[in-house]
Amino acid sequence: MRVYSFPRGGLIFSDPSAPPKGTAVKAFLPSISVISMGDEKRRVYPVITVGEIVREGMLIGRAAGPGAVNIHSTVPGRVTRKTSWKDRDGYVNEAMIIKLEGAFDKLGRREEFFPWTGLSGYDLQRIISDYGIVETENLERPLSDMITGARRGSEKLTLVIRCVFDDPWLVADYALCKERLSAVIQGASIVANACFKVAQILIAVSHPEKELGQTLLAEAGKLNIPSAMVLTGCRYPQRSRRELELALRKYEKKENLNLGSFLILGPAVLVAAYDAVAHKKPVLERYVAVGGGAVKRPAIMKVRIGTRISELVEQCGGFREKPHRIITGSPLSGKEVMYIDEPVGKTCYAIVAMSKSQAAFHDQQPCINCYQCRAVCPVGLDPQNIHKRIRAFEIDNAETTGCYGCGCCKLVCPSSLPLLKTSYVDDEASSA
Repeated sequence: MRVYSFPRGGLIFSDPSAPPKGTAVKAFLPSISVISMGDEKRRVYPVITVGEIVREGMLIGRAAGPGAVNIHSTVPGRVTRKTSWKDRDGYVNEAMIIKLEGAFDKLGRREEFFPWTGLSGYDLQRIISDYGIVETENLERPLSDMITGARRGSEKLTLVIRCVFDDPWLVADYALCKERLSAVIQGASIVANACFKVAQILIAVSHPEKELGQTLLAEAGKLNIPSAMVLTGCRYPQRSRRELELALRKYEKKENLNLGSFLILGPAVLVAAYDAVAHKKPVLERYVAVGGGAVKRPAIMKVRIGTRISELVEQCGGFREKPHRIITGSPLSGKEVMYIDEPVGKTCYAIVAMSKSQAAFHDQQPCINCYQCRAVCPVGLDPQNIHKRIRAFEIDNAETTGCYGCGCCKLVCPSSLPLLKTSYVDDEASSA
């Protein structure tokens, strides 16, 4: 089969400090869970009070604003207090502290199955909304909102299962695909039925994982929706929406197809949709890759939402050295952790504790005009020039020029210039 990719830029990204591909190990159940209740951007109103007893899977926070989703307790226990902290962007995050007590309603018990094939699309969407399912990417968009947006389009719709592994820190999603393959496909079928107008399902898989794609395709053959597999490149950032769409449009043209618009979803959100509809279960756990140069024994772990990062690192043998930076998500485009006791959230697929050498912290040097940043930019921008304009206060950040923060330019820059969309003032302060 032909391999489809984006036309320019990008890079092959490898990281030996990431966990190797393999099965996930179960993380210890947290004695104290920190259940995030959202931040200033996404308002969630608590429906419980301090001192109250909660059950596993119980609704504890109700969405009350755009982009917010319902929050559920991932463990049984007692609410001991509220807490809050500021993230890297200055937003205040609020959370409930739950001390583990009592029996689990779902863990260790046989799962009930609720037939869903007779439900209408609106019923499926309501269940997805009730159980607080979000896109498992940094944007954290509610899946229900994405379904509504997909319905509004006038074109026919293609649902894309994104199994593109252009980043070694996506090994947790790879393990999820292998271990819950049927749930991935059934979740895709649920979302397709909720959208009404999905004409076909495309499985976009990076070409080194062709075997996984073929297994998914064979499972999708059991559905009543036409399905096909597309092999993509594995240069980073092939997985991003822009670059993946470019590859899929090439496939469309080559095969003389009309794919219409795309609804692109990763395996984790599809599994979450399946669990919500078929098992009446909110997102209770997440497959997470824990590693980095500062961690002794990197591993892929099945983690209860609300588990503190410090506990996961401890289960991986602790730190071999003091980490210089901890990132959730990819080191290229993830979010910096300000406190080691921050919790794992619904969108966390990796925790990277970077060593001093890995973080490559050193003073910024003058630009040497090597033009490596231009060569790797998939959008065709000039990061060096954007950086100069930011320093001259002509623009606030690189995002205004079309940059979406893939991080390729920053990775290759030998002068350690802050070439991402955050302002150079913030980056300089963090490097000081």
